[in-house]
Amino acid sequence: MGKVTGRSPAGWRLALLAGTWLFQFLGTSEAAITCRACLAPGKPPGPGFLSIPLRPGRGEEARRFPAAGGKATGPAAPSQEKPSGQPDPRASLAGPGRARAPLRGTAPALPGRRGAERSPAGRAPRGSRLRRSQAERRRARGVPAERDQQGREAAAASPEQPQGKATRFRLEELRLTSTTFALAGDSAHNQAMVHWSGHNSSVILILTKLYDYSLGSITESSLWRSTDYGTTYEKLNDKVGLKTILSYLYVCPTNKRKIMLLTDPEIESSLLISSDEGATYQKYRLNFYIQSLLFHPKQEDWILAYSQDQKLYSSVEFGRRWQLLQEGVAPNRFYWSVMGSSKEPDLVHLEAKTVDGHAQYITCRMQNCTEATRSKPFPGYIDSDSLIVQDDYVFVQLTSGGRPRYYVSYRRNAFAQMKLPKYALPKDMHVISTDENQVFAAVQEWNQNDTYNLYISDTRGVYFTLALENVKSSRRLEGNVMIDLYEVAGIKGMFLANKKIDNQVKTFITYNKGRDWRLLQAPDTDLRGNPVRCLLPYCSLHLHLKVSENPYTSGNIASRDTAPSIIVASGNIGTELSDNDISMFVSSDAGNTWRQIFEEEHSVLYLDQGGVLVAMKHTSLPIRHLWLSFDEGRSWSKYSFTSTPLFVDGVLGEPGEETLIMTVFGHFSHRSEWQLVKVDYKSIFDRRCAEEDYRPWQLHSQGEACIMGAKRIYRKRKSEKKCMQGKYAGAMASEPCVCTEADFDCDYGYERHTNGQCLPAFWYNPSSLSKDCSFGQSYLNSTGYRKVVSNNCTDGVREQYTAKPQQCPGKAPRGLRIITSDGKLTAEQGHNVTLMVQLEEGDVQRMIIQVDFGDGIAVSYVNLSSTEDGIKHVYQNVGIFRVTVQVANSLGLDSTVLYLHVTCPLEHVHLSLPFVTTKNKEVNATAVLWPSQVGTLTYIWWFGNNTEPLVTLEGSITFTFSVEGMNTITVQVSAGNTILQDTKTIAVYERFQSLRLSFSPNLDEYNPDIPEWRRDVSRVIKRALVEATSISSKHILVAVLSGLPTSAELFILPYHGTTGENKRTAEDLEQISEILIHKLNQNLVQFELKPGVRVLVHVAHLSAAPLVDLTPSHSGSAMLMLLSVVFVGLAVFVIYKFKRKIPGINVYAQMQNEKDQEMVSPVSQRESMPNVPQSELMSPEQLVDEKLDTRPIGSMSIAAEAQSTKEIPTYVNV
Repeated sequence: MGKVTGRSPAGWRLALLAGTWLFQFLGTSEAAITCRACLAPGKPPGPGFLSIPLRPGRGEEARRFPAAGGKATGPAAPSQEKPSGQPDPRASLAGPGRARAPLRGTAPALPGRRGAERSPAGRAPRGSRLRRSQAERRRARGVPAERDQQGREAAAASPEQPQGKATRFRLEELRLTSTTFALAGDSAHNQAMVHWSGHNSSVILILTKLYDYSLGSITESSLWRSTDYGTTYEKLNDKVGLKTILSYLYVCPTNKRKIMLLTDPEIESSLLISSDEGATYQKYRLNFYIQSLLFHPKQEDWILAYSQDQKLYSSVEFGRRWQLLQEGVAPNRFYWSVMGSSKEPDLVHLEAKTVDGHAQYITCRMQNCTEATRSKPFPGYIDSDSLIVQDDYVFVQLTSGGRPRYYVSYRRNAFAQMKLPKYALPKDMHVISTDENQVFAAVQEWNQNDTYNLYISDTRGVYFTLALENVKSSRRLEGNVMIDLYEVAGIKGMFLANKKIDNQVKTFITYNKGRDWRLLQAPDTDLRGNPVRCLLPYCSLHLHLKVSENPYTSGNIASRDTAPSIIVASGNIGTELSDNDISMFVSSDAGNTWRQIFEEEHSVLYLDQGGVLVAMKHTSLPIRHLWLSFDEGRSWSKYSFTSTPLFVDGVLGEPGEETLIMTVFGHFSHRSEWQLVKVDYKSIFDRRCAEEDYRPWQLHSQGEACIMGAKRIYRKRKSEKKCMQGKYAGAMASEPCVCTEADFDCDYGYERHTNGQCLPAFWYNPSSLSKDCSFGQSYLNSTGYRKVVSNNCTDGVREQYTAKPQQCPGKAPRGLRIITSDGKLTAEQGHNVTLMVQLEEGDVQRMIIQVDFGDGIAVSYVNLSSTEDGIKHVYQNVGIFRVTVQVANSLGLDSTVLYLHVTCPLEHVHLSLPFVTTKNKEVNATAVLWPSQVGTLTYIWWFGNNTEPLVTLEGSITFTFSVEGMNTITVQVSAGNTILQDTKTIAVYERFQSLRLSFSPNLDEYNPDIPEWRRDVSRVIKRALVEATSISSKHILVAVLSGLPTSAELFILPYHGTTGENKRTAEDLEQISEILIHKLNQNLVQFELKPGVRVLVHVAHLSAAPLVDLTPSHSGSAMLMLLSVVFVGLAVFVIYKFKRKIPGINVYAQMQNEKDQEMVSPVSQRESMPNVPQSELMSPEQLVDEKLDTRPIGSMSIAAEAQSTKEIPTYVNV
């Protein structure tokens, strides 16, 4: 079953660096640059790091490295670079982009918007199940690359063309202003983390580490700091401690001057804190190991820390002091309150485990999280790893009957079940976005395997309608599910999605949040200006919608909030999306038209708000050139950024809106230090743009100017102007449009037909909307349409399509149902059970609801609204109870019945059997339970080696054994989800004799009367008998009986040897019995219980007799005595079997596992139950060891049967 998944709290972490792109990625505690030249062959990157593997593209030779002291082979200059038809899409730089909707992975997740202005950061989850949100995807950075095949460039060169024409390349080489700094002494370090404060700060921090892949740990680290935008760096190892090994770097999202370094916990667990942008540090010891951090979105000193042992700590002093908040917290399932939705800024939302392993959603204050102060907003338990707190919404999942059910709370109000179309039957759900007071969700339905359907909700997140079917999904190596959906940055309501149609994947675009979708128009010409023959709908442009999880590397598509019309992506032209013949395309009019800009994959970085595009080729070869475009990709100029070719490991752009400085990270060879190339683009511009350098541009969709109910005009720099733009001003003007049918989507329960009308689905009853209103009130009666959320249109058909207030009709109650809050038909004795009353329609305010719980208690309510939170009741007894509900108003009534099984946990099962029985004679076996009244049970009986069990609903059975020897019997008792069992062995013979033994009184002083003691003493007695009589132990079986004074049963058995010798006759058994009695009467049988304590064994005052008398004749007196004993035994047995049905019989009869009287309502059971003080109840051991006081004289058969229901067989068989 799928989880509700969403934004990872961890994902908030260092994105909070407001421009520190380093930390905006998924599933690691920090994004790291991994040295491609240093990566050991065949070794994966270390945990928590994203690497850029050296994978040669098609037609490329793999880069080779010589032994130590040699030189790198392969190309050493740009002219030697080889073209790559299919280069590594992950290699090189990071540019601004938006991730497609990520879904559940090693952990469920609701990706959603995570703006740095409101998102906590600093979390470093390991194995996180959450995904990145839309806002996070906006910030993911892609990286440009280099086009270096000059012959192709010359062929493609042409004058600057308008949209859709050939792209122009200028071949003359220009030089960028750059400086190079080597991190000396760190040549062995293979990972790096970078923080660039930005926002008028020139400080850059770099943490480099040596990750040992064989040890799986960090063995060295260095901390570097620059105060001149990366021109030079200072090594700070002496300031943090020369022997200190650093593992993570965190920055406060609301105050970039505050830095936190975490040491490697394998060496020491401590924090280093700086308040001056990393210039100085103070060390603080920790008594726990930090796994992830979560900074508060507003308060700079408030932090939550998650430890490796699943404990959550809080600090109000930026980590200087910590306080334990909660134990048993689920990984990545803790959140700060969202300002505006939660009244208390120090409120923490978290998912915690109960003692019995269930998951609960709780909230508490960060400095006071006691049991008394905690709140539980969702009643009952939730599925593990399902809590998501995101913007105004809280999501949880609860699986019942094998079906997941999803619940949502809007603005922290009561939870409501999320309503999908009735037969969607979701297997998996992931929330893509909660932007603009609406939930965008991806749902995998019962008949889907590799696709998802997109649904969009109303404002409360309750009612969902279909937006797009069969969107392609894929599963990554780490288990994360990704769907091919991309939200374009800067344009509200614009998405791209890859839909699967007849096993072909095609790219679609929408401008109104999924209300309408269309294919992408392919470019008119190719890179060289040749016409492209591609006719819709048979041929179109298809794009790869993957965004890199590492901010230092690019994905397949990028857009930016400050450049709303520009989209750069890789893809192909044809009938479907393909991984072959991938080219780069750009749109400068928000996806209406497209141009081909490269025939191979490149990474593209946005500079100066999209005024400059930087492109760098995906390659594993060293490079020193990149391409710049000042006219939205229509023409490109070649620039060198370093004099020596560099193996590029990653790129980081200056944070903020005016990005004009870029740092390229790489190595000259696999033996060299980290090379940091600072590239300053400011020298390209000689002035700032003036008003006359701009032109207006109107957003449109294939000529339609009204997008999301408004006409929006933006300001663009003229393509021929080469000036620096500065800060982004947003749209120049926005004018609302007149509402048309295109501004409305189908309401919940309605479907759009071929004629464009929204009509009720076959499963939907429109009148059900009025079920929650009362006569005399009004409700909103849907027209079948609802306006797209965030659509700004006015007038027009708005009145016609908007839901109308309507008087609530008077209706008789209909469709009454009663269920438990968790959907189960069971409840636990002594615990609250919550019953939910549901009604399809009826006047809810003028009803009388009567509930009879079936245990003699009934309640009444005057309206249905008073039962919204459920009806709670506690059952004091176990059984099956008939819960009856009747709802009535002046127009009619309705009733329903629920049969509720009330149980209590089964703790102990004991199988009661006689020790020895006669061949072909019926034997009674009883399963004795503790507690005795558990509820509905199933008994599974296994006999010997039989492969088929006997299943009964009763705890007692009778059976016969036809084969002599030792036989095993196993009983399994199933009570709900619990199954307990007990196994016993019974000896079966045609004839045997038994004697009752007694002991010297001193034994009673050491008798704790527990089964273990009786078994051990039985072995000691048997050994003493064998030593005193020299009788073979095969003939003797001893069982110490429960109770005081201590007594035992001695069985004399006819052992049958393996050599085939004849079994002992009755005379032989009698002879053995006489020997034993003789020795016992002479006090020759004794044993030492402990030093100084000797115990004598005697024959009891009642003489033993054979269980089966085989003598040829009987005297009249003997026969009369035998018959009297039989009748007395039968009388005792009858009283025992039926005494619970006779008033005044001992209460212990209720604790036996005999079949109870049939009971539907436990009222009669309670009335017939004697009022017994708790002190008189028996413990499990007392219960199973209780011995009936009946002792026959002439025969032991009756006593043995009576004992079988109560006595533990504590005999020893050797």
